[in-house]
Amino acid sequence: MPCSLCNCETRKFQTVKEREYLQCVSCRAILLSPKFYLSPQAEKFRYSLHNNDVNDPGYIHFVSPIVKRIRADFDRNSSGLDFGCGTGPVITTELRKSGYTLELYDPFFNPNRSALKKKFDFIVCCEVMEHFKNPLQEFKLLRSLLKEHGKLYCKTEVWKESVEFQDWHYKNDLTHVFFYNRKTLEWISHNLDYSGVAILKDFIVFSA
Repeated sequence: MPCSLCNCETRKFQTVKEREYLQCVSCRAILLSPKFYLSPQAEKFRYSLHNNDVNDPGYIHFVSPIVKRIRADFDRNSSGLDFGCGTGPVITTELRKSGYTLELYDPFFNPNRSALKKKFDFIVCCEVMEHFKNPLQEFKLLRSLLKEHGKLYCKTEVWKESVEFQDWHYKNDLTHVFFYNRKTLEWISHNLDYSGVAILKDFIVFSA
C-alpha cells in the first residue's frame, strides 16, 4: 500500500504481537497496516480511559514546555486552537489561566466544526499526530488554519533508527497508527507549505 503521507511505496517493516508495520521508502514514516486499526467505537472508548485531568500536576508538567514556548512566542491577544483536545484540554486550561483565548476541537469529544472554518495564530496538537490515519489530509488542514507567521506546536515521540522498534513502548498503544522520524517531519515542512520545522527535545514547531 502507498504511504498515507507522501503516497510513495512502502515495504514490510516488522510484525510485533501479530500487528504488521510498514515503512515508507521515501519519507521513512512507519505505518500500522490499516487492517489492524481499531473501530471508531473502540478507539473512542480507549481515549475515554486516558487520565487527562486538567488539574493533574504530572500532566501539567508534561505539557509545560509547550505552554512556556507559546507564552514566549505569542501575546494574550493571539488566537489559538487546541486540535485533538481530548477529554482534558490541559494546555488550553493552563494558557487560559494566563488570559489566552483558545478554541477546542476533537473529532470524538468536541466536534466543533465551526473552529475549522477560522484561522489562528497558533495551534496545539499534543499527543495527536500519531493517531492520524490520513496525515496528509490532517497536516494540510492544520496548515490551512494557520494565519501568516502562525505556528503549529506538536508533541509526539519521534522514532530514531537507533531505537529498536520492537522494544519501543510508543507503538504499544493500539490507537497509535503513524510514527514519524526527523525525515518524515522535514517532508511535511517541505511539501505541505510550511516555511520550516524545529524538532526540539520536548516538542515540534511547524511555522507558516
